Amino acid sequence: MHSKYNGYTFPLRDTVTREKVHFHNRYGIELTGDLYLPQNPKAKLAAIAVAGPFGAVKEQAAGLYAEELASRGFAALAFDPSFIGESGGEVRNVASPDINTEDFSAAVDFLATHPLLDEEKVGILGICGFGGMALNAAAMDTRIKATITCTMYDMTRVNARGYFDAADTANARYELKKTLNCQRTADYRANNYARAGGVADSLPEDAPFFVKDYYDYYKTERGYSERSLNSNDGWNVTSALSFINMPILCYSNEIRSAVLMVHGEKAHSCYFSRDAFSQMVKNNPDTANKELLIIPGAVHTDLYDQKNKIPFDHIEKFLKKYLV
Repeated sequence: MHSKYNGYTFPLRDTVTREKVHFHNRYGIELTGDLYLPQNPKAKLAAIAVAGPFGAVKEQAAGLYAEELASRGFAALAFDPSFIGESGGEVRNVASPDINTEDFSAAVDFLATHPLLDEEKVGILGICGFGGMALNAAAMDTRIKATITCTMYDMTRVNARGYFDAADTANARYELKKTLNCQRTADYRANNYARAGGVADSLPEDAPFFVKDYYDYYKTERGYSERSLNSNDGWNVTSALSFINMPILCYSNEIRSAVLMVHGEKAHSCYFSRDAFSQMVKNNPDTANKELLIIPGAVHTDLYDQKNKIPFDHIEKFLKKYLV
């Protein structure tokens, strides 16, 4: 199988340009992105950095969002996080709650210093697991004027507690850590890193709906990418280790800037956004610029690429209110 549009999962309209760019994060890792711009901008543009889903690359949902936002007059940078896709970082195929949060701020560095863009009008947008990273970055980086999360996962929560918090016990975490640390020893001995496998290529009949949902995106022409971890061999098995011990979103209720959280009503993951929004507004004096938008009938991957369900008009209105 190959990507549908010469490496991308979506077409590029003729009113938008796409340029490969490179920038570095605070750890010296070079990141690669695609900068989408409207044709012939006449003034400095408001800009949005876009990443996600977790295990996806810029040629998938992040690029689709960025291309759409550029068609609406914004600059949009879809980028590969550290260690995956075309971005740098060794060892490959790992994630980090710290470094991947920093990746958003590195994208802000790039956008804030670009000659065509307005450094006072920079926002971020995170999809799925990078929705959690985006919200975490918003709690850290005061340059971010507006944050959007779509179909958000809190990857630290799901790794430490399991889906729907079903493994939220000390014993369950101990057994998981024991398994992962045994794998560390095996990896070091083999001088190689075992891969966890991406989305299963053949589904059992009794597979949960959300697994089928992921299959329909990552393993079909709709969303397949040659570079995507989820479309292919997945993360390193031990990638989850740091997520168990390092919860993000601890200070989300101190976010003063604008936040829009979007989730599908029927998504298995909707509880992440509902709970994160409740935590963010609890005892937060700045709630007038915070919004949780639930999309009726939408499932998790609908908000990856289904433009009839992604509320781009609402997103545009939000960005124009808080960025432009």
